[in-house]
Amino acid sequence: MSIDVEDWFHVQNLRAGIPRESWDARELRVERNTDRMLELLAAAGVRSTCFVLGWVAERVPALVRRIADAGHEIASHGHGHDLVYDLSPEAFREDVRRAKEVLEDLAGCAVTGYRAPNFSITDWAIEVLQEVGYTWDSSSFPVVAHDRYGRLSGAVAGEDVYEPRPGFREVCVSCLDVAGRGIPWGGGGYFRLLPYALFARGVRRIARSGRPYVFYIHPWEIDPGQPRVGGLSRGHAFRHYVNLDRCEARWARLLADFRWGTIGELMARTRAAA
Repeated sequence: MSIDVEDWFHVQNLRAGIPRESWDARELRVERNTDRMLELLAAAGVRSTCFVLGWVAERVPALVRRIADAGHEIASHGHGHDLVYDLSPEAFREDVRRAKEVLEDLAGCAVTGYRAPNFSITDWAIEVLQEVGYTWDSSSFPVVAHDRYGRLSGAVAGEDVYEPRPGFREVCVSCLDVAGRGIPWGGGGYFRLLPYALFARGVRRIARSGRPYVFYIHPWEIDPGQPRVGGLSRGHAFRHYVNLDRCEARWARLLADFRWGTIGELMARTRAAA
């Protein structure tokens, strides 16, 4: 189970209506939404990996401490929510270094995992992450096609944990492997759009195969009261707003229907089996 801890106005689908320079003037809703998710996780007895955006951590540091104190794993979502392939290696290095330092200071533990905003990972970024001190990444989403997802060499549907570099592991977000093609089945808009029974059937299919199932969600996805943004394309508006009013109940059901753990626990099992 993983949560990408960012606020509603950080989302790439809303970028046409929300310029970056306006972020500090926007209503912060990430704290209340994440606290609600922590309540649901506690009720279900589930520990999650929380990929916290450095920008959020700097503004609501107490939230990072509450996540860690509740027993959840703290990982990095970078600092500024930039698409990785839009940054230079130097700018990316500074982004992930800054996020790692602030999160480690607040959580009081090593932060070794990373997830790229919008899964925008690329091959050269892995070397930078390893140089900065990360030991694993969970950004690869090897689906058939997506307009913003990045690509890693060697990432294919059905291969869930592998080493893109010696000593560094990649944990792929889950897809259904259909004739060698990856069908998105890891969360986000796909989780909100599909009927719950159908989505759960796909999760069980992946779990029965013996592969780990990796799910992701954002705090803004359980917040149907978030501000509505104008000036968006139909596609971007649909992706962001579809079924927000149903997501909290659906996620609570998912927590109860399956056994969950953190990505760090998955890494420990993988190392033990190697």
